[in-house]
Amino acid sequence: MKIRISIVEDHAGTRVNLLKVLQSAPELNCLHGYPDGETALRDIPKDIPDVVLMDIRLPGMSGIECVAQLKEKLPQVDVLMLTTYEESDLIFESLRAGATGYLLKNMPPAELINAVVQARTGGSPLSMRIARKIVGHFQHVKVPESDTGALTKREHEILSLLAKGFLYKEIADQLHISINTVRVHIQKVYEKMHVHSRSQAIMKFLGK
Repeated sequence: MKIRISIVEDHAGTRVNLLKVLQSAPELNCLHGYPDGETALRDIPKDIPDVVLMDIRLPGMSGIECVAQLKEKLPQVDVLMLTTYEESDLIFESLRAGATGYLLKNMPPAELINAVVQARTGGSPLSMRIARKIVGHFQHVKVPESDTGALTKREHEILSLLAKGFLYKEIADQLHISINTVRVHIQKVYEKMHVHSRSQAIMKFLGK
C-alpha cells in the first residue's frame, strides 16, 4: 500500500513544491497541505496519514507544539520535521515532542522521498548535518548511571546505535543478530529505562 502523507507548511510556494515532489513518487500518496498548525490539528485526524511533514516556524502555534498535540490524537503517525533551522534546542525539543526525524529543506527530492519511506520502515531519518550534531552531543555527554546502569553490554550497544540514527536492520547487520533480537533488546531497554518510545530512550541516553 502507498504511504499516505500530509504537509504542514505556511509558505504556499514551498507547500506546492513539496506536494509535487511527493506526488511524483509511485510509493507515496500525498493527501493535503496545511498552512498552519491549528488547521492541521483540525483536519489531519480525518485523513489519518502515515507520515506528516512539519515545518517548525508556523503562524500561531509552533510546529513543535503541533507535533505534541498531533501525537496525542494520532500516536501511530510518524512526524518528520522539515525546516531550515539547525539549532540543537529545536532538534531535541522536536524529538521530545514526538517527531520521528528531523530534515532540512535543502535536501534533494530523492532523499526526502527516501526519508519518508525510512520513517515507515522503522527508521528515524535525519539530514546529515543534523545527525552530526546529535552524534557530537552524544559523544560529549556522560550518561547518568541511574538511567543505564541496569543495561547489559549488548543493550547498551544497541541503544548507542539507535541514538546515532541506525535502522533496526542496520543494527542487526552490524551486530550480526536478527531484527527480532534487536526488537527484543530494545523492548528490554525501554523497560529498564522506564520509557515508552525510541525518542524518549534516546533523550534519556543523551542526557536531555
